[in-house]
Amino acid sequence: MSKNRVEQLESTVAELESTVEGLTDELIEAKERIRVLEAELDADTPTRVPERRSTEADLDDLAEEETAEANPDDVAEAAADADESAGDEAEDSGSDDIIVA
Repeated sequence: MSKNRVEQLESTVAELESTVEGLTDELIEAKERIRVLEAELDADTPTRVPERRSTEADLDDLAEEETAEANPDDVAEAAADADESAGDEAEDSGSDDIIVA
C-alpha cells in the first residue's frame, strides 16, 4: 500500500510543478506586456502641467511672504471680532440645542 501512496504523491508533485512552471511563464509574459503598454502610454501622454522655472527672486519673495509677521492692529481687530462672535454664540444658545450621544 505504501508504494501506491508514494506514486500518488509523486504524481501530485509533478502536477504542481507543471502548474508552477505554467504560471511563471504567464507571469513573465504579463510583465512584458505591461512594460510595453506603459512605454506606449508614457510616449503618447503629454505632460499636462507646464514646467515652472523658479528664479532666485521668486524664491526670495516666497520666503518673505512666509516669514512676514502680522500687523499688531490686524491681530487686535481679529481678536475683537472673535470675542464678539463668541459672545453672540453664547446668547444664541438655549434649550433648542440637540445633543446626540
